[in-house]
Amino acid sequence: MMLEKTTRVNYLFDFYQSLLTPKQKSYMSLYYLDDYSLGEIAEEYDISRQAVYDNIKRTEAMLEQYETKLLLFRKFQERQQLIEQLKAAAFKVDHERSLLTLIEALEKLD
Repeated sequence: MMLEKTTRVNYLFDFYQSLLTPKQKSYMSLYYLDDYSLGEIAEEYDISRQAVYDNIKRTEAMLEQYETKLLLFRKFQERQQLIEQLKAAAFKVDHERSLLTLIEALEKLD
């Protein structure tokens, strides 16, 4: 469950980080991408561990609000599922693989 949450937050951060403040970006990046502990981030910024925790929790909530409104992650997931379905269907009917080649090119654009 924790891995699912971490993966989700990482995707949301990828999609919405441009909407965050520099401090929020830094805390989230250190915590989720660089695997710093709350204590290590607190030491780095000379603030309390609780302040780091509160900021990260608030930022996670903001990312979820952005997703609720903009749905970038959900649309990305749906697109990935459709691409997988297209690849499976193309493989069944197109043994020359030209359709698959086009679908894979489309997939790389994401």
